This record gives sequence, structure tokens and C-alpha cells, in this order.
Amino acid sequence: MTASQPTNDLIATLDAGDVALGVLDNTYSPTLVEFYGELGVDFVWLDFEHGGPDPWDGSRVEDLLRAGERTDVELLVRLPDTDPTLVRKALDLGARNVFLPRVETAEEVRDAVRSARFRYEGDPGDRGLASPRASRWGLSDDYIAAEDRETLVGVTIETEASVENLDEILAVPELGFVFIGPFDLSVSLGHPGEVDHPRVQEAVKTVRSKAADADVPIAGLGFGMDDVNEKAANGYQMLNLGSTTAALEGAVTDWLDAYEPNDT
Repeated sequence: MTASQPTNDLIATLDAGDVALGVLDNTYSPTLVEFYGELGVDFVWLDFEHGGPDPWDGSRVEDLLRAGERTDVELLVRLPDTDPTLVRKALDLGARNVFLPRVETAEEVRDAVRSARFRYEGDPGDRGLASPRASRWGLSDDYIAAEDRETLVGVTIETEASVENLDEILAVPELGFVFIGPFDLSVSLGHPGEVDHPRVQEAVKTVRSKAADADVPIAGLGFGMDDVNEKAANGYQMLNLGSTTAALEGAVTDWLDAYEPNDT
């Protein structure tokens, strides 16, 4: 008995030049991951850098992955570190779209991307070959070729050093995308929380422009739908629409504001 590896819809969207829209589930709920898939978003972002289960906790991560697979929604997993061992672990659990926080050099990006490949730039990659969940426990008949083809590894550009080293980072072969992080950029540039500060905005524009010139897909945060539409028109191909808690805040606040108590 054999099983085939599914295609990665997020890669297909990027390759087609289209825009993928997603939501950050900051409750880390398999039920909500599954529900977002039913609602039709292109990806659900799981941020293991700032919260959620320990990414080494395989059973917790697998439950989230199964929920996404149930409704055919891609999961975008941000790891808490660039450690190649952690990249390999996440992929073997079944994640196919990972991105790395706070990268600063092309060397660490190259090491991480190589760790996600069985073959890399005509040479051996650094991914371990076993029979994990990603291979359907050894049942997949096209595991090696499909994983190399369907795995997406991106990076977050969110420090002053990463902007300074951007040309070299963008030149790393098979880099899947760059995610622009304005909040951490504001901290690194000395203006924490001031995402509209001229230095922060200049850095954001530099990243967007250089990534577009290098033909590397651009990802980022949407601050309302006007901003999402503007960014999509300006070259962003992956955009986060908001978070679970923000959506709940808006809905519940509207309910409470609309309540008309009977004072009689």
C-alpha cells in the first residue's frame, strides 16, 4: 500500500503570482484551524515564536496539522529559532510551510533552507531521511522528490542587521519568501512600537523593493482591509488579515455596544 504526497497550495499560489490571505490563530486551537479552512482562507499562521505549544511537542503540533489537513488549508508555521534541527523536526511532523524569525545573515538562512532539502543546488541536502509522519510513516511512494518540491521555507526580516544583509539573504537559493516584520524592526531601529516612524517605513520600503527586484515573494501584515488591498496591489503575495483574538474582540465589543438595557 502506498500514499502520494499532496501538493502545496501556498507554493502554487505564489508561483502563479497570486495573493494568499491568511489568519493568525493565536489560540492554537485545532478546532479553529479546521474552521478557518471551512471559511476559505488560504493559510493559517501558527506563531511558535511568541506563543503556542512548544514546537518540540510533536503530538500538540500534529493535532494542529491534522486540523489543517482536514479542511485543506495550508499552515504557515513560524519557528522560534533558526536551528536547522528544529526545521527538520517541524517538517518531519508534517509541516510544509515554515518561516524563521530574526534572521541576520545569509549563512544561517542557507543552513536552514538546506536542512529542509534532500537535494540542494545539485549537492546533498541536510534533511534527515526516515519514515516520519511527513512520509505517511514510510507509505509515500514519492516522498523525497515531493518534499523537495512542496516544502516552502521563508524568513522574517525584522532587524537592522537583516536589512543591512538583505542582498545576500535574498540571493540564497530556494528561499521561499520574506516576511516583513515592522514591529520588531521598530524595536531594532530604536523606535519600539512606532511602526509609522520614517526610519521604520524606509526599512519596510527597502525590503519590499529589493525582494521584488530579486523575485522573492513578499509577505506581511495587513492593518485593515484598505491596507491589505493596497499591499496586494503593491506586490505583496502573502498577507495576514488579523488574528483570532482580534476578530473575537471586534465581534464581542460590537455585541456589547449594541446592547440596549431596559432601565424601566
